[in-house]
Amino acid sequence: VDALADRRSNVVVTGSPAEQDLTGRVAGEPRPQVVDLGGTTDLAGLASVLDGADLVVAGNTGPAHLAAAVGTPVVSIFAPVVPAARWRPWGVRHTLLGNQDIDCAGCRARSCPFDDGAGQPCLSPVTVEAVLTAVDHQRPAVLVAP
Repeated sequence: VDALADRRSNVVVTGSPAEQDLTGRVAGEPRPQVVDLGGTTDLAGLASVLDGADLVVAGNTGPAHLAAAVGTPVVSIFAPVVPAARWRPWGVRHTLLGNQDIDCAGCRARSCPFDDGAGQPCLSPVTVEAVLTAVDHQRPAVLVAP
């Protein structure tokens, strides 16, 4: 969020009521170009926010698919626990970040057995720079969903 905001992108952070503490941490210090909507939107409201975005950055979760459903391009931080060919955002321009070819792809694990405390190996290539590069290949205004 900081790197996007530093580039003068408008960033909206979304999440459920149970994720309000998380969205507050993700949004960081209040500033004009970052809005924290954590816990404030229902499904229809979230669809409206996503529809108004130029681009959505999200995990392989519901908001990425809802963004695709309303026609908004997606940068997805996509752990390959499910096959991307089947579960990626459909019908819109999208970029998948994460190693989709790792040996354990398709494992469907809820908790990575290879996480040594430094994170999931399939997501280790996902750096701030990788996200910014993907955003540059899509559009400048960004919405982030934890």
